[in-house]
Amino acid sequence: MVVTQENVAVNGSRRLSPQEIADILRERINNGDLKAGDRLPTQAELADEFGVERGAVRQALRALQQDGLLTNVSKGSPPRIAEPPAPARGEPQPTMVGLAPRLKVAFAEPHVHIDVVCHTAETLMVALGEPVRQIHEGSIRPETIAVRILVPSRKINLAFPVLVEGRSDDDPVHQRWLSMRNAQVQVLKHNLMALRSTHGIDVQVTFRALPFTPPIKMYVLNGEEVLLGYYVLTEREEEYESQTLEMYDALGSQSLLFSFLQRAGQRDAAFVEESQKWFDALWETITTDLTLS
Repeated sequence: MVVTQENVAVNGSRRLSPQEIADILRERINNGDLKAGDRLPTQAELADEFGVERGAVRQALRALQQDGLLTNVSKGSPPRIAEPPAPARGEPQPTMVGLAPRLKVAFAEPHVHIDVVCHTAETLMVALGEPVRQIHEGSIRPETIAVRILVPSRKINLAFPVLVEGRSDDDPVHQRWLSMRNAQVQVLKHNLMALRSTHGIDVQVTFRALPFTPPIKMYVLNGEEVLLGYYVLTEREEEYESQTLEMYDALGSQSLLFSFLQRAGQRDAAFVEESQKWFDALWETITTDLTLS
């Protein structure tokens, strides 16, 4: 058996400090012995391994959490090794590229809570495919999933998409948007609710209707990260029911996502907190039940 420096420290006369324990675990993470998504041993197991009290282990875990290396600390189960920060932290990526990996990280937690403001659910529907697939194959297994989504009401005159020449009594652009919104919402809800029957996961998916057209898309992931993107309008053409529609619209899948992490500093933490408050206030006040007809 090879006696390592940490074995000597554990088995010798001197107990390791919380900082030394954190350094050992940090080295295991950096060396790849502990990979993103892996769970650490329990605090009791770590205390036995290092020959210390649990308080020292807790201090070490908090230090690693502050460094962004752990998630799910102090939530009743062993923490996980955090995913490396997404490239979108420094270089914003289109929603279709940047959203899926962040959802994958969010769904690795035991209790998943996703709040969304969007124009339709198309990109979210596609991006959820990867974590849903991982649940089906057994590589992740959240205990609960709660998803709340705000989309525009069918009753309002949307700011976009809109015909370049202006609205008409029989607005085909609005009808096209409404059919897309309803279909995407139904598919998204079906895919998530299926996890309840197939895997016994407590799943809740709820929608409410906004009385205005949101100029941004926003994803609040487990109250720890906010992804924000702007709907940038452009003039374009689309075929719909044998006619060509010239409209002002935004391609949400191409909107650049800007990431704000609660652990990234005071400024980001405040942004995440205020974004959650903004969403909750809309949800609880001026929004209404979603009508899919």
